[in-house]
Amino acid sequence: MKTRKTVFDNRLEQHYNELKWLYCELYRDEGAFDYFVQMLRRCWADRKKALRNQDARREADPAWYRRRDLLGMMLYVDAFAGSLEGVRAKLDYLRECGVNYLHLMPLLASPKGRSDGGYAVADFRRVQPELGTMEDLEQLADACRKVGVSLCLDFVMNHTSEDHEWAQKARAGEPGYRDRYFFYDTWDIPRAFERTVPQVFPTTAPGSFTQLENGQIVMTSFYPYQWDLNYANPMVFNDMTENLLFLANRGIDVIRLDAIPYIWKELGTDCRNLPQVHQLARMLRMACEVVCPGVLLLGEVVMEPAKVAPYFGTPEKPECHMLYNVTTMATTWHTLATGDVSLLKRQMEAVCALPRDFLFLNYLRCHDDIGWGLDYPWLRERFGIDEVAHKRYLNDWFTGRWPGSDARGELYNDDPRLGDARLCGTTASLCGVEAADYEGDPFKLERAVACDLTLHAWMLSQSGIPVIYSGDEVGQLNDYTYHSDSDKREDSRYLHRGRFRWGLAEYRDNLDTYQGKLFQGLRRLEKLRAEEPCFDGDADVWPEDSGSAQVLALCRRKGGQELICLFNFSNQFVYAGVDRDGSYTELMYGHRHDSVRSVQLWPNGFAWLLRDETAQDAT
Repeated sequence: MKTRKTVFDNRLEQHYNELKWLYCELYRDEGAFDYFVQMLRRCWADRKKALRNQDARREADPAWYRRRDLLGMMLYVDAFAGSLEGVRAKLDYLRECGVNYLHLMPLLASPKGRSDGGYAVADFRRVQPELGTMEDLEQLADACRKVGVSLCLDFVMNHTSEDHEWAQKARAGEPGYRDRYFFYDTWDIPRAFERTVPQVFPTTAPGSFTQLENGQIVMTSFYPYQWDLNYANPMVFNDMTENLLFLANRGIDVIRLDAIPYIWKELGTDCRNLPQVHQLARMLRMACEVVCPGVLLLGEVVMEPAKVAPYFGTPEKPECHMLYNVTTMATTWHTLATGDVSLLKRQMEAVCALPRDFLFLNYLRCHDDIGWGLDYPWLRERFGIDEVAHKRYLNDWFTGRWPGSDARGELYNDDPRLGDARLCGTTASLCGVEAADYEGDPFKLERAVACDLTLHAWMLSQSGIPVIYSGDEVGQLNDYTYHSDSDKREDSRYLHRGRFRWGLAEYRDNLDTYQGKLFQGLRRLEKLRAEEPCFDGDADVWPEDSGSAQVLALCRRKGGQELICLFNFSNQFVYAGVDRDGSYTELMYGHRHDSVRSVQLWPNGFAWLLRDETAQDAT
């Protein structure tokens, strides 16, 4: 009697040949591949009915995550609500914020004081006890699904904590476990690696290897307590894929692949973006399409655009569903400090030239620092800018040391030898809200709030999924209390990772407060974005000359509608526009403009100008 094929069998059949070819080309081990396939079958069998039903709906609507009404928020569970149960109790607030994509920052079991903010995982199947249990996480995912919120979770691929069971057994010399990492008995090979491998944290964690107390040497690209996994070992790939699918089966909709460019190591290279990384990413994509096709992969690739785009794969062989728009974020802050939009316009020309299928997550701030990974060769050629001097200027501007700057931030990983450092701070503090509030200057505060809203309007104008950082919706300021916490004081990123101040949220409806102006202004922007077809992912998008070096013009067209987005990055009134005939309606305030060739913009202000040709032709 012929066995009836399951949904799993049909999905596997679609990918089997490519999956086997990639796997065996990389590992040359058919036995390991057979185990891998059986593992996928087990994970599919463990997937509960509600998730299988969601998979079917999303398979029938493959563009479900490209809607213009999607709005993300990232937050730390403990800082936002204390626990996973607390987050579930605050879902009404998140929905009031318009959030339907919720990124929970690392929450899996990690050793206190040696976790790098949760990125040193000791157990991929257990939640940090103070936050709750894996059952609490699954219940939160169930509650989110019922109200239309997709849940995102970090999956730390490159390394485990030194406290992970595999690492402990490797340290003890148990057979099979040392091969899951990069262990050496002498410094010969580690020193050969370090001749070509850049240091990730040259000041806070120099080198890429750590010598243990027993004399053994292990690869630790990030921090000494984070041991790099050896993906040349098929057992590592098999077991890490199973850990990923375990989280997907708890109801996680989006898996953030942390530090994916680093996961393949090869002597004589920089151990970044090697071809094998893309083989692994492609296999992970197929594993999800077989077991949980409703789950998305988000690649964390903090590099220049030329090295980011390959992680999308190709239309025939896709890898990540979406990636972070890192360079645009950094260039945005550069533009605010310089008041010159040339580099940002160039960046948008590059982004707009990419295939429309490439989906980016756009953001202003996140849990991490701002690294000044700008196009310095172009800046040098165009303006004669020196990279080191320019980084110092940007950091001086955003720490408030530059004359006339009201920004307030702190440096991270400052390297005085190279004149290099990264930047920390909340959006509101970097926009000047903190300084204005401290000085009690209502004029400055009005300008700072306008700057904050303009940057958010700019983020919302870009194609992709906009993601706000928890607290930005009410203008949360820097939290300096981390300086007195022995577990945090060495990491200035905690400046913007402070506890959510629920007292600020109580002012969200009061337009006499900056919290209310920011919250209501942001909600207005988000609702306009959700309503207007020009914000669709398949709209035509291009930057255009605005007639002013201080104003960026971004144009969006869908059908008979055109949206002209103007952003003034200077602290002066500016006239700017684009060469168009006809009248436009300014969406935020409802003003009519008979011409968009010369529109007055407030200092650090913006305008969304819509022309509906269909409606105008009808009149």
